[in-house]
Amino acid sequence: MDVIRLLDVRPDPLSVDEVLAAVSDRGAGGTVVFVGTVREADGGRGVTSLDYEAHPTVAEALRTVAEKVAAEHPLRALAAVHRVGHLDIGDTAVVVAAAAGHRQEAFAACRQLIDDLKREVPIWKHQRFDDGSEEWVGSP
Repeated sequence: MDVIRLLDVRPDPLSVDEVLAAVSDRGAGGTVVFVGTVREADGGRGVTSLDYEAHPTVAEALRTVAEKVAAEHPLRALAAVHRVGHLDIGDTAVVVAAAAGHRQEAFAACRQLIDDLKREVPIWKHQRFDDGSEEWVGSP
């Protein structure tokens, strides 16, 4: 049984229900879902919108991160979906989930998955601020 049930990077709106369904498992005693959304402020500045862009190797990098998390935690299921393109305030940018026999394992795996994804997967954020300035976050 492959514990990695869903990995994707897409321009379409994300569904928490899709990710939760992907990690549904009768052997799981705990399932943890993290939902990242576009917030209205960052660093004390008002955000108006942002765009995410991904490197062509994004799918491979996401798979590598997920495989590492799956190898380090006793999981039943794992999933991660990240959006690219233009997003407005309140839009869902990323959904990750982990299901395990116990809640502690699910929490640890979900946290590692989102942290490693943000650090290692080549997805860059272009933020626009209400003062007219803009910045790239996570770009090389």
